[in-house]
Amino acid sequence: MRIGRTPDTNRTRVVVLTADAEFANSVRATFSASSAIELALVSGRLAEQSDTLDVADATVVVVDIDAGLADEMTALARLMARVGTWPPVVAVTQTFDENVARTLLQMRTADFLVKPVEPIDLVRACARVAKGPGGGAEPTDAKICTFLPAVGGAGVTTLAVQSAMILLNSGGLRTKPSTCLVDLDFQHGSVADYLDLEPRLNLAEIEPRPDRLDRQLLEVMLSYHASGLAVVAAPNRPAEMRSFDPDVVTRLLDLVSSNFEYVVFDMPRTWFSWTDSVLLGSNKLFIVSETTVPGLRHAKQLVAAIKERLGDGPNPQVIVNRFTQRMFDSGLRRGDLAQTLGDAFLSAIPNDYALVREAIDRGVPLDEVKPGNKITAELKKLVLDPAASKTAADGQTMPLMRKLKLSVGGG
Repeated sequence: MRIGRTPDTNRTRVVVLTADAEFANSVRATFSASSAIELALVSGRLAEQSDTLDVADATVVVVDIDAGLADEMTALARLMARVGTWPPVVAVTQTFDENVARTLLQMRTADFLVKPVEPIDLVRACARVAKGPGGGAEPTDAKICTFLPAVGGAGVTTLAVQSAMILLNSGGLRTKPSTCLVDLDFQHGSVADYLDLEPRLNLAEIEPRPDRLDRQLLEVMLSYHASGLAVVAAPNRPAEMRSFDPDVVTRLLDLVSSNFEYVVFDMPRTWFSWTDSVLLGSNKLFIVSETTVPGLRHAKQLVAAIKERLGDGPNPQVIVNRFTQRMFDSGLRRGDLAQTLGDAFLSAIPNDYALVREAIDRGVPLDEVKPGNKITAELKKLVLDPAASKTAADGQTMPLMRKLKLSVGGG
């Protein structure tokens, strides 16, 4: 049973489950200071009470768990399945590492804190998640498309940008679903350049205190395209080589996915400690290859590696970009792609270099340059469901955006 309810703004009921007497005393002292908060403090382990914990009228649920125990994590999964999208659940744990963070992200807990927990941090976390995205609306469950390169220069950013534009305009001209494009290549990312935007994400600023990440801070770090597309991108740092704390990246991506209807990730080729979390949270995972034998081999190897590493996680599918097939051409044919990649082969994107170059240089989607082009038509089949595809086709009878000034960052 899933409880999908909107919050009751007239009451604030916080349900806290813990077997830790010291933490219980701290919670009691913290929330008893406000007469507007009704505290329901439940003693015990989640493994014993996940199926019977009363959360029907709760504004926020706080569960104190031992993430190192399998039965506790299983119990949390059952609770999240029962709760659904409301009320939000904040997990508090003593044991914490990147595997725990990834699991909590998969379960879509609203937030998590690591003991010892300062009272003010607990209050802030509860206040933040109780508001929900949009100041009281029910949290969204984003549909996530992830583009991962099999080789360098395969055109991943172009496909990610155009897919995000397609999703943004899938509701037609009147209703645009909230859509965010996230550039996860923090060293060589080019999404901002492609869209002629100023990148505003500063991970170094929030890395010392990842708990500061909330909707307000996210808004400061978002860049917006003229179309309405939200973009998360960091300034390009080609001379720096560093890997950010996975907790910071995980929190950022969890925050983005809970505040937008569609999220598109442009992934770097390098595998980081947080890459598993991104792939596991994806609804659609596209491996992008170029039309070469080495490219196809790398794509096939990457598909096998992901399946071995993530098990029953996402189903990686291969997109072969810039595909050209002429009748008397001796190059690779579509049948060769299917034979090499097997069931992992999904689509071949037509090659139109001149169109893509002009769109990048102008910072506009491909349809702005050439409405109804074959690249966009093929991408729509991949990222949209049939109903959304029809709506988008019906609505796009005119250019979606005004032309932007010439970008100096195209390429």
